[in-house]
This record gives sequence, structure tokens and C-alpha cells, in this order.
Amino acid sequence: MARSLALFAIGLVFGGGAGFVLAAANGVTFDGHDHADPNQHGGSHAEAMAHDHSTAINLPAGQDAPGLEIAVTQDPMAGWNLHVMPRNFRFAPENASAADNPGEGHAHVYVNGTKLARLYGNWMHISDLPKGEVEIKVSLNANSHSPLMVEDIPVSASVTVQVD
Repeated sequence: MARSLALFAIGLVFGGGAGFVLAAANGVTFDGHDHADPNQHGGSHAEAMAHDHSTAINLPAGQDAPGLEIAVTQDPMAGWNLHVMPRNFRFAPENASAADNPGEGHAHVYVNGTKLARLYGNWMHISDLPKGEVEIKVSLNANSHSPLMVEDIPVSASVTVQVD
């Protein structure tokens, strides 16, 4: 048994090393990129974020138009609880990154302008927020990640909380 574990460990080390060498030989790096860096995207943060998504989906106003309200409450144990309350919109995680269907998709959650996560339901626990005044913003997005808009206004909501 000890010999099997030793051979397994040796295989992991050499296999991992071979993977890194192969990645480096093909120009793959592990440093990521900065969406806000105009040298990497040629524009402002808003323009940089747009590269991830197709053109916004602009819908007419009216009783069937999507809408959004959010509430943020401090969790009694730790962190914060975000409650997302969309109107005329259904969370559809089963269709994420697929073709758009009217009235469904997911949300994007931002903290102080930085995207924190995708959201596929009405509740999210945020374990840690920076100290001071913090803006939490949520936007509704179609399955294709295109932002939803109603008469050229993004379907989003934000609240500001004070974190001590």
C-alpha cells in the first residue's frame, strides 16, 4: 500500500510538471487579465465588461417589463444576506449561456462596482464586505449574459450599507 501511494505521489508531481511545461510551451499563462485595464481591452471598465456579453436586450416599458428590487440585511452570525426580488423575470440556471428566452436568465452581483458573482436564485449570502460605505448592485441578464434594459435603462437595483 505504501508503495502505491508513493508511486501515486510521484505520478502527480511529474504529471503536474508536464502539464505546466506543456501549457508554457503553448503560451498559456495563469495570471488572468484586468477588465479595467485599457491596455488589455482598449477602453473603460464599462466597455471592458461589454466584451463578455452580446448587445443589451432593450425591452419596452409596460406591465410585462422586468423590474427588480433588492434588500440587504446583516446576517446574525456573520456576513450579509442579499434578497433579490425580480418582477416579470424567472431565474433559469438550466439555460445559462444558452439561447435567450423572454423573461428568464440570471443576475450579476456587484460590490462597489466589482462583479462578485452570478446569481441563479433569490437569495445569496455575502460572507465579507469591505469596511465603510459599500454599494451592492444587482443587474438582470438574459441567458446569453446580455444585460436587460427597459427603454434604454438597465434593469438593476442597488443599496448602500455601512459596514463597521
